[in-house]
Amino acid sequence: MTGEYEIKKQILDIGRRIYNRGMVAANDGNISVKLNDNEFLCTPTGVSKGFMTMDMICKVDAEGKVISANGPYRPSSEIKMHMRVYKLRPDVKSVVHAHPVYATAFAIAGIPLTQPIMPEAVISLGCVPIAPYGTPSTMEIPDAVEPYLEHFDAVLLENHGALSFGDSLMNAYFKMESLEFYAKLLMFANQLGGPKELSDAQVQRLYEIRKQLGMTGKHPANLCQNMNNGCHAAHGASCGSCGGSCQSKAEAPASNDDLVAEITKRILAELNK
Repeated sequence: MTGEYEIKKQILDIGRRIYNRGMVAANDGNISVKLNDNEFLCTPTGVSKGFMTMDMICKVDAEGKVISANGPYRPSSEIKMHMRVYKLRPDVKSVVHAHPVYATAFAIAGIPLTQPIMPEAVISLGCVPIAPYGTPSTMEIPDAVEPYLEHFDAVLLENHGALSFGDSLMNAYFKMESLEFYAKLLMFANQLGGPKELSDAQVQRLYEIRKQLGMTGKHPANLCQNMNNGCHAAHGASCGSCGGSCQSKAEAPASNDDLVAEITKRILAELNK
C-alpha cells in the first residue's frame, strides 16, 4: 500500500501538471485522495497548485472536517463536492477539479461533450454531461453533481469548470486531460465546419472493446447494451450523443437533460450549415 508521503508527492506532481498545462489559473482547482473510509488528503485553499509543498497538504475526515493541517493551510471549500463523490462512489480513490480552458468554455456555453468524434474519447469518456450551476463553496455544487455520479467519471460544471474521478490519482487526472483534449478537438472541428461523427455501429464496437479491456469506472457503455431496456439515446442505439441522459426508464430522474442535449444538437447543426 502506498504511504502518505508518496501520495503527497503524487498530489504535488499532479498539481504542477494541471497548472503547467493551463488547466487552472492562480489558486484555482483542487485535488483529493482517499486513504481509507475516514481519511482523505486534499490540497489547501488559497494556494497555487503549481507551487504547493508537502507541508501544505491537509487531511480531512469523511465529513470534510480537518484532521490535520499545518499553519495557515486549510482545505478548499470545494471539499464538499469531493466528499459527495466518495460517498456515492465507493470505487473512487481520487477526485480532481480544474478549470481547463476548452472544456470550461463548453461548460460556460452550456454544451455537453456528447459527440462521438474519436475512438479514444468514446472508450475513455463516452460522453460528458453538464451539471447545473451551483454557487461555489456551498452544497449547491455537490447536489448538482450527484445525479451524474452513478453513471459517469467526468462532469462539466455549468459556468464553472470540470470534475473527474477515478480509482487512482493518476487515472482521475488522465480523465481530466482526456476531457480537455476532447473539448479542444471538438472546438477546432466545429470551426472547420463541424465534426464527422462516428456511426452508431462504430460507437457500439468501441463500447465492446472497452468491455473487453476490462476498464474500471462508470461509462455509458455500461448503460446502453440493450435499447429494449429503455435506454434513451439521441442516436439510435448509441449513447455517444446521449448528453448524459442515458438511464433506464425506471431510474430516469425528472430533469431537462434530454431536452438540453437535443437543443444543443440543433444549435450546432444550425451553426454548421
